[in-house]
Parts: sequence; structure tokens; C-alpha cells
Amino acid sequence: MAIASAGLLVHRSGPDGPEVLLAHPGGPFWRGRDVAAWSIPKGLPEPGETLEAAALREFREETGLSPPRPEIALRPVRSGGKIVHCWMAAADLDLTGFRSGLFELEWPRGSGRTALFPEVDAVAWFGRADALVRIHAGQRPILEEAFARLRSIP
Repeated sequence: MAIASAGLLVHRSGPDGPEVLLAHPGGPFWRGRDVAAWSIPKGLPEPGETLEAAALREFREETGLSPPRPEIALRPVRSGGKIVHCWMAAADLDLTGFRSGLFELEWPRGSGRTALFPEVDAVAWFGRADALVRIHAGQRPILEEAFARLRSIP
């Protein structure tokens, strides 16, 4: 059975159309990667936690920003062995308050030493074309649905 993951895709009106907030994963594996490396802020629910509550908590933990209220549920997608459940929410968040939670990882691999790394090392607003290039391939259907819905909102 696939593991459930929950995320919040925040969007705003940009000068050239809708923009979405994406997060770049922290840690040594993702350092220097840009194309197909960014993600929707998301994570695993805790026992007894609803998926929507997990999406809000994970957004706060990964970005340090106050999450807006979810508005639209998007179709779940399978990505990396998980089923990603995602909600859209409108907000023009100020990214200067960005700060991420940390995780511990053995680094270098096999060394027996551990180091702390940020869950997310950057967040940024992206228009449709840039977002679809940068998003992890498994999450691309989420962005495609979101941008299609945003085109229909007056």
C-alpha cells in the first residue's frame, strides 16, 4: 500500500499571470540541482492527523510561513512511492520570513557522522513555464491541474 503525503500549493497573481510557491529540498543530494528538483511543500501525516491538517503543518515546518486556508482539493497523484494529496490556497506571502525545519542525516554517507540540514533550502514564486520545468516530475500533474483551474478563475 502506498504511503500518503499531504501538501499545500500556494498561488498568487503575478505580473505575467498566476504564480505558485515551490520549495527546493535541502541536504547534500539536492545541492546544485534545479531542473525537476523543486517540490510542493508537503510531508507525511502524523498518526490520527487528517491529510489537510498535515498539509498545513508541513507547510509551516518546511517554510516557517503561516499557511493560508486550503481552498481547493486537487486530484491525488502517485509520486515516488507515495500518494500525494494536495490543496490549493491563494496568498501573496512575503518570503523574507522563510526558515525551514532541520533533519539529521549521516553525511558523508557511510562515515558514521551525522549532520543537520534544512528540510528546504529555498522557496520561490514561479509562473507556469518555470514551475513545470523545476517541479519534480511526479508532481507535475498537480501543477498542470492547478494552472488549468487558475485559468478558469476570473
